[in-house]
Amino acid sequence: MSIFANMPIRLKGYLITGAGVIMLSPDALIVKDTQVDVPVFVFWRALLMCIVISLIVGWRYKSELHSAIKRCGSALWICPLAIATSSWVFVAANRLTAAGNVLVIQNMAPLIAGLIGLFFFQQRLRLQTWVVIGLCISGAVMMLSGEMQAGNPLGLLIAAILPISMAINTTVASAQKGIDTTVLLPFAGIAMMIPAILFGGVALPPWEDMKRILLLGMVFLPAAYYLIQSGPRYITGAEVSLMLILETLLGTLLVWWWVGELPTTMAFIGGGLILLTLTGSALLDLIRMNIKSKRGGIDPRDITPKG
Repeated sequence: MSIFANMPIRLKGYLITGAGVIMLSPDALIVKDTQVDVPVFVFWRALLMCIVISLIVGWRYKSELHSAIKRCGSALWICPLAIATSSWVFVAANRLTAAGNVLVIQNMAPLIAGLIGLFFFQQRLRLQTWVVIGLCISGAVMMLSGEMQAGNPLGLLIAAILPISMAINTTVASAQKGIDTTVLLPFAGIAMMIPAILFGGVALPPWEDMKRILLLGMVFLPAAYYLIQSGPRYITGAEVSLMLILETLLGTLLVWWWVGELPTTMAFIGGGLILLTLTGSALLDLIRMNIKSKRGGIDPRDITPKG
């Protein structure tokens, strides 16, 4: 615990977000492995996630929960709506166009988050981060090149909302200057459930599917959402979105392992490019932090998160 407490803030942010992405990666696999209607699936995954995270934040903050929510300011309504929008847009876009199109468009989130942070919150990214974003997006496009199709124009238009909503959430959360926005996740769950209820999602799935949904909604999703939403306390929204590109790689590998869908050669090359880029960037950060530490310099990003 003391090692984690003494860890540089940026490194801590990358590790927390990366752990969240790992927990999120079975999502696509479980979606593929269940046969329930989309509104039913979304209703149960949102309800279970909402219950578990409500218990976590309630236990963590107790009587201070109301104050912790108020500290989030404008993020109180922006982040939950952005999270719910990205969840539903992902489902709708996948129904209207090829999955490869949706994932490639989704992976534009770090670029959009970087631009939103720059123009609206004066969050300047290092040249290294812009280069990493470009290389990781290229790797993601290579991974999904075999699945990309022309697609329905309406599906592509809807899919374009996905990276914007993802970027808005991570950037607005990061702009709160270290304030904990995980307390807003139950509101995001409620915002996801309302459309699901209106579309008839309140139904009990078959037990075989329900077992998978319970595992996803009570274990993987709460951990994933909580960790990923914690990331912007330590790193910028663009860097959080950048780590989310790993879901493309991990999700593809899980589907390959479980369903037997062999990735293409380009998928392996693109995945290797993503891994090498993120690993190389992390090593450069560690070398830079080690040099600064020896010189007695302080990274202005190494602040203590609030809340």
